Amino acid sequence: MAEITSGEDRAWEILAGLPPEDVCRRTGAVFDSPARTYHILSFGKLFSLYPQEKEIRNLSPEGEIFLKRLRYFFVLSALWYMVKAESTGPSGTLVKPSGLPGGDIFFRGSHVLPLDGLAKKYAHDRAGFEQRGRAFGGREVSYGDAALEFLPFPKLPVTVVLWLADEEWDARADLLFDASAPRHLPIDVLWSVAMMAVLVFF
Repeated sequence: MAEITSGEDRAWEILAGLPPEDVCRRTGAVFDSPARTYHILSFGKLFSLYPQEKEIRNLSPEGEIFLKRLRYFFVLSALWYMVKAESTGPSGTLVKPSGLPGGDIFFRGSHVLPLDGLAKKYAHDRAGFEQRGRAFGGREVSYGDAALEFLPFPKLPVTVVLWLADEEWDARADLLFDASAPRHLPIDVLWSVAMMAVLVFF
């Protein structure tokens, strides 16, 4: 936890020293000059970042999940996205986490994404999968039996794909990044983004 805390503090310090116009150009955030506050959308919910106070606030009750249950993943991801994201947009090419540089992290110990649990939960419930995903800004796309594209952050789409169970096969789920993802965040923080994209379904 000490590393996470120091990572947060360092990111806040860097963000506070960056020109707001540059941050907004790179990230898709909006800066409120009088309040010295950034506003950014994540999973369809609006959040405010206060660099001077080192505080993030959700602007809708539905966003509370990210500052409570998913805080461990959300805060660090949001801060480093604000600091590191590049101005280039998505490439449109989807890749599995294993296809990213350093992507083997997704297959080690506690870093394995809980995709099996997601598949089991929605094995026969396409409507439930889609309804839950839409509640967090998911946009239906044409992969598998059902798939939703999320925007954890404006330049960083993530797609969750579900194959329903049938007489022959168990249900399975997968997660895909846009190939541009490493331009915006390092691989360990992309893992946190992926965890959020899966855990919002539970």
